[in-house]
Amino acid sequence: MRRLGRNHPSHLITVLVYLPCRFKTHAFNVGFNAITENNIPLNNLNENPLSSRPLVHAMTIDVEDYYQVSAFESVISPQDWEQWPSRVVENTERLLLMFEQAQIKATFFVLGWVADKYPELVKTIHAQGHEIASHGYSHQLIYNQSQELFREETAKSKAILENLIQTPVTGYRAASYSITPKSLWALDILAELGFTWDSSIFPVRHDRYGIPASPRGPYTINTNKGVITEFPLTTAKILGQTVPAAGGGYFRQYPYPLSRWLFRQAAKETNQPQIFYLHPWEIDPDQPRIPGASRFSKFRHYTNLSRCEARLAQMLKDFEFGSVSQSLDATDISTTINLRQLGNNGY
Repeated sequence: MRRLGRNHPSHLITVLVYLPCRFKTHAFNVGFNAITENNIPLNNLNENPLSSRPLVHAMTIDVEDYYQVSAFESVISPQDWEQWPSRVVENTERLLLMFEQAQIKATFFVLGWVADKYPELVKTIHAQGHEIASHGYSHQLIYNQSQELFREETAKSKAILENLIQTPVTGYRAASYSITPKSLWALDILAELGFTWDSSIFPVRHDRYGIPASPRGPYTINTNKGVITEFPLTTAKILGQTVPAAGGGYFRQYPYPLSRWLFRQAAKETNQPQIFYLHPWEIDPDQPRIPGASRFSKFRHYTNLSRCEARLAQMLKDFEFGSVSQSLDATDISTTINLRQLGNNGY
């Protein structure tokens, strides 16, 4: 039998899964026998699962600063943001350099507040050929906002970005993926405001987000205000469990070989391109520490910041990436559901 290397997925014992019904982190073990018995491939980690054509996965960046994340909202309010030293321009420019070296284009979901404060950053991203999309204005969870406030802030952010780049902004991502069964009305408003695609739905169970029964590949939604394409966040299946595999904190917490395998497995399972996300602050281990945050919030935010940039560089070598629009343009989308079906899990 071929001897497996230390970094092979079969040696990666613990996989973290967030179960919001209990609001704590659980773990389950994946050993050699469990992997082989469930037909998890042990070789060809770098082969494309689709032999007929290459997949163009979507590389996305949520442009926000370290003090604006939802994990710290209990200790830092938007009114206090100006008091913290900003690092978003420097960190985003590092990502732009990485993408230039890898010769890829990405989608940057820019927070309206950041665009207001650093307009030249938005212009630079756009000038380098990357896609600009909206991340809202104040990074508030949608289900904690009124419909009126959400409409106002989303329209404001869209207008700011379009004024800066003189190009229609048609893509959106909610703060902390907060389009959930109790905030599906946001998709109506997005369609009403002229957005044609969204990437806010995470098909997992989590304390802050998730629509577990959402389709796992790109699909279209018939809203009450028009059709919108959804590019859900990447998940894979292990032993019947849905495991997040889209990037961010999961990318930092999992060993890299496991992240790579999960991402590839998700593409094989769905036969569709996947989406990856990261924040500029995730490649910045020297960022100021936030006092007063909970131990769990600190764990989510600070784990493996020093390893993230190198892992991202390897990810760019292991997969073919483009912007969300490039990925969707190369994808045949065959699933269409109604907004009510999504809310009732009735598709």
